[in-house]
Amino acid sequence: MHIFGSKGPAGPPAAPGKGAARSGKLTQVTEREFEQEVLLSEIPVLVEFMLPTSAQCQAIEPELESFATEVEGKVKVVQCDIEKSPMLARQLRLQSVPTFMLFVDQKLGDAQVGPLSKKQLRAMVEPFLPRQEGALKARELAELLKQGVVVAVDVRDAAAYGRAHLPGAKSLPADEIESRLAELLMLPGQPVLYDRAGEKTKDLVEKMAESGTPLAFLEGGILAWEAEGLPVERG
Repeated sequence: MHIFGSKGPAGPPAAPGKGAARSGKLTQVTEREFEQEVLLSEIPVLVEFMLPTSAQCQAIEPELESFATEVEGKVKVVQCDIEKSPMLARQLRLQSVPTFMLFVDQKLGDAQVGPLSKKQLRAMVEPFLPRQEGALKARELAELLKQGVVVAVDVRDAAAYGRAHLPGAKSLPADEIESRLAELLMLPGQPVLYDRAGEKTKDLVEKMAESGTPLAFLEGGILAWEAEGLPVERG
C-alpha cells in the first residue's frame, strides 16, 4: 500500500515473526512495519516522527509515554526514527522533528509539527475517538439547555453544589440516583448528569444503561464547562 498515492517502491517486508520493537514504553516502527502497525491498525495511531539525538524529542518523551498510557486501548502511540526510515520520511515530506501524525482508517487525520504537551496531544486525538452513548460536550449541553429540552443534574454532594453549579441545575447526589429514579425521570426535560470531572457520571451512566435506563452526561464535568467560559451559579 502506497502512502498518499506515492508510486515509490514499497520497503522490504519485515522478517517473519518480527514486528515493531519497543524502546522504553513506546513502540518503535520503521517503514518496514508502517503498513501493518499504522495503516492497518483497527484503532487510531499517533506517530511521532523523531530523532533520538533531538533535544526536543528527548524532552517530550516522558510526556508522550504518559499520554500513551492514558489512551492505551483507544489510540496506539508509536515513534518512528526518520533516519531509519528515510523513504517514508520523503514520502511524507517531513521537514523537521518532532512531527506528529494521526492515522485513522488508513488516512491521515491530523498532523502537527513541533513539541506537543499532553493536553495538546489529547486535543489532537479526541475528535477521532468513539464517544460513549449519551456523552455531551459542554457547548452541546449549553445549546440544549438554551432550548429547554434538557435539565442539568449535579450528582456531587450538596456542599459542592452549593459552591458552584450549572445554571438551573438540580442537585441529586450520585448515591441517591437509584432510589430517586422516578424523581429523576419526571424532570421537565431529559436529565443530563454531571460531576466535577466527568468520570463518576460516565461510570454511573454505563451502569444505568446496563439496567435499562439510558441517561446522558457531561463529558469533563463542571471543569470542562468552566474551561469553555460558560456561566455557573454560585452560592
